[in-house]
Amino acid sequence: MTIAVDKLTEPAVRAFVAALNSGDREKFKAALRPGATMSDDGSERDLDDWTDREIFSSRGHMEVESQSGDGLALVARYRNDAWGEMRTAWKFKIEGGKVGRFETGQA
Repeated sequence: MTIAVDKLTEPAVRAFVAALNSGDREKFKAALRPGATMSDDGSERDLDDWTDREIFSSRGHMEVESQSGDGLALVARYRNDAWGEMRTAWKFKIEGGKVGRFETGQA
C-alpha cells in the first residue's frame, strides 16, 4: 500500500516528493532552502550532482509506503533507471518552510 503524495503530512516534504516524481527541476529547487544539504547511506553528497544523477537524468520516482507522525521521515520504494527499485528511508529537516536537509539510504 502506498500513500498518495497529496496525503503527506508535512507541506515541504509533500512539495519535495511531488517535484521529484514529476521530474520538475525548478519545483524541486523551489522545495529546497538555499544551501540545503544531503547525505546518502551516511555519506555527505553534493546535492546538485546527486540529484542530477539519482533523480533527474535517471528518471527517479518515489512511492511512499509510510511516514512518521510528524511527516519528517518516510519509507518509500524508490526507483530510477540507474539502480532499479529499492526500499529506502528518507529523513527531512525543515527550515523556513523548505527542506534544509535530507538524508536517504536503503531501508
